[in-house]
Amino acid sequence: MARKKTSNPPDLNHLLMPQTPIMVAVEQAVLRRHAGAGATAPVADQIAVRLAGVITMDMIHAGQRLLEKDISEVLRVSRAPVREALRILERERLVEFQARRGACVTAPDAKDIADIYEVRIALFQILFRQLMAQRPQELEAVFDRHMPQLEQATQQGSVDDHALAGFLMNMDMFKLAEGRLIADLLASISLRVLRFVRLGLAADPPRMARAMETWRALHRAITRRDVDEVLSTAVRRMELSRDAAAHAALPQG
Repeated sequence: MARKKTSNPPDLNHLLMPQTPIMVAVEQAVLRRHAGAGATAPVADQIAVRLAGVITMDMIHAGQRLLEKDISEVLRVSRAPVREALRILERERLVEFQARRGACVTAPDAKDIADIYEVRIALFQILFRQLMAQRPQELEAVFDRHMPQLEQATQQGSVDDHALAGFLMNMDMFKLAEGRLIADLLASISLRVLRFVRLGLAADPPRMARAMETWRALHRAITRRDVDEVLSTAVRRMELSRDAAAHAALPQG
């Protein structure tokens, strides 16, 4: 008997496409807990980072099912590493397992996004307090390295480049954290919301200019070593990011 076709199936051929810079950054974020990377990583990890990349680029959409058989056929691998890859993405909250549907790309609503950002804002405040007290020069150096890419992306109106530059800056900040738990939680949350922030900026380009203003203000506050201003500006920046993500998570129609 022929297998019943999945309604609204994802186009898994995207898994075979060359990776974009954002997809490469996502790969590094997913593999952050592992010593191996890229081609040296286990097969399940390689599959996970491919899936994470296309999910982030919205080539596979929120709510779509990810069937082990279909993925294994496209990638020409057995189903066992595909199953493990989906579990890896479940831990990153990019995939969820639903009764009678199996693995699906997570589809948070505006309330979910608000809850995620409440935690993200609290963790960022802890991070900035630590870094301003213990490693302000290194934090400033992270901004000095990444701000030119953010400025260029904003001037060019490139949503992908802007999202990538901000994501990479955040990941470098997380590396400075004293506690691994805070860094890991922030990295996981940033990975989870990246696709929605990107989509939100694309749907409303003026948000990108406003986001850039907060990046500049945060950079200035760090340079002045003004802890209170760093914290208040970081919260404002996170709120803009939250609003962009929530906008993208709203049903379209």
